[in-house]
Amino acid sequence: MWAIVMYVGQVSKDLLKWPRPFSPPVVKLETRVDSEYGMPSTHAMAATSISFTFLLCTMHRYKYPFELGLVVAVVLSALVSLSRLYTGMHTVLDVICGVLITALVMAPTYPFWEVLDHLQLTSPYTPAFAVVVPFLMSYYYPRLDHYSPARGDTTTILGVWTGCTIGFWINFQLGETNKLTGAMPFHLPPVTLAALLLACARFLVGIVVLVVTRHVVKSLSLQTLGAWFEISTQDTEVRHRLEIEVPYKFVTYSSIGIVATVPVPMIYSFMGLL
Repeated sequence: MWAIVMYVGQVSKDLLKWPRPFSPPVVKLETRVDSEYGMPSTHAMAATSISFTFLLCTMHRYKYPFELGLVVAVVLSALVSLSRLYTGMHTVLDVICGVLITALVMAPTYPFWEVLDHLQLTSPYTPAFAVVVPFLMSYYYPRLDHYSPARGDTTTILGVWTGCTIGFWINFQLGETNKLTGAMPFHLPPVTLAALLLACARFLVGIVVLVVTRHVVKSLSLQTLGAWFEISTQDTEVRHRLEIEVPYKFVTYSSIGIVATVPVPMIYSFMGLL
């Protein structure tokens, strides 16, 4: 859901081409994405989609007050949305439209989430679909008359989507997907010191593995593309070229998605961190 919503938002920006708030009077606290257009706010879209997807996916699975979950989802979405106003990167209209677009994407698709999830895990065509479609969506992203990080960020998002989709599919084929035991809704596990230490250990191990994966795959993909096109990929301007940026970012972040969902859990099991 996050990847779909973000793609819709990123493409909408570069089709509408609405500028960000003018500075002055606005003081912009972020410069990396200043060359991107503003409408809609993809940060607001990401926060809303993630918060409410968690709420919708867990409200029948775990025992907790729905009102509490709703308040948490609203607060988290609001904090991120308000931060975009504070940093001077979006107008109120950008943020409101981002939230509304997210709702328009999530609401009609929600009844089909379970069906799509099952199809994604069981179909033999999932790996091919998960590679070809997102890559083409990245490669044929709307072109601008100037460079902005929008295409690269979108490729990163779709790459992670590809990697996680393939990883989940592999786990299901290997029988590594957890089988539910007992009747839903389940009780939430207690937050104890041991649980927090376990979470920290898993986080640190996972981050180290993913950072190493990113470094190795990024270096190899850039070297390969440089040799293929007979150019130096050490130049930042070269890395911004379509034929370089999309393949190296897509391969790098799809690899991260696969590693995060398949080898990392295996490492946890080997280290006794499950």
